[in-house]
Amino acid sequence: MQPMRTHRGQVIPLDRANVDTDQIIPKQFLKRIERTGYGPFLFNDWRYDAAGNPTPDFVLNQEPYKHGSILLAGKNFGCGSSREHAAWALTNYGVLVVIAPSFADIFHGNAANNGLLTVALPESVINELFAKVAAKPNYELTVNVENLTISDDSGWSTSFPLDSFRQHCLLNGLDQIGITLQKQQFISDYEARVPAY
Repeated sequence: MQPMRTHRGQVIPLDRANVDTDQIIPKQFLKRIERTGYGPFLFNDWRYDAAGNPTPDFVLNQEPYKHGSILLAGKNFGCGSSREHAAWALTNYGVLVVIAPSFADIFHGNAANNGLLTVALPESVINELFAKVAAKPNYELTVNVENLTISDDSGWSTSFPLDSFRQHCLLNGLDQIGITLQKQQFISDYEARVPAY
C-alpha cells in the first residue's frame, strides 16, 4: 500500500443511500482472486446499459467526475455481503477516499485493510458538501490524514474521526501483511527456537 498523508482530489457526488457491495462490484466479476483489474467494473450496472453502452446520466460517465478520487455518498455505504472486491474496485478505479454519513461495518474494515480511507461525517455536513459540488462541478477537497481534517479552497474545513491504528496504517502504507512483516525478526527468532514438529 502507498502511504497517505494528504490527498487532494475531485469530488464524485453519488447522492444515494444504502449503496450495497453488489452495486459497487456485481457478483459476475468476482471470479478472480487478483486485487487488480476491477476498476472498469465499478458500479457496472449503473455505468452501463444492458448492451454495454455508457449510461450518460450516471456520475462516473460525466466530466469532470469520471476523473475523481474522492467519492461522496449517502448513508450506509457498502452494505450487503462482505466482498473485499468492493474496496479493490474503488481503489482500482482511482478512488482513495469515500465520505458518507455512515458505512457498513464489514465494508469499513475491508476498506481499511486495503488503503481506502472511509470518512464518516454528520449528514448535515454531507448535504453541505453535495450542495458545494452542485454549485461547482470541479469541486475539490483536501483530506489530511495527519491532522484528520478535510478542507477546500474557500477556507471551509471540518475534522473527522479515525482510530489511531488505522491512521498509523494509512500514514505508513501498511496493510495486514506489512504489519506482520514488521515483526519478521520476532517470527524468525521464534521459528529458530521452536522445533518444527
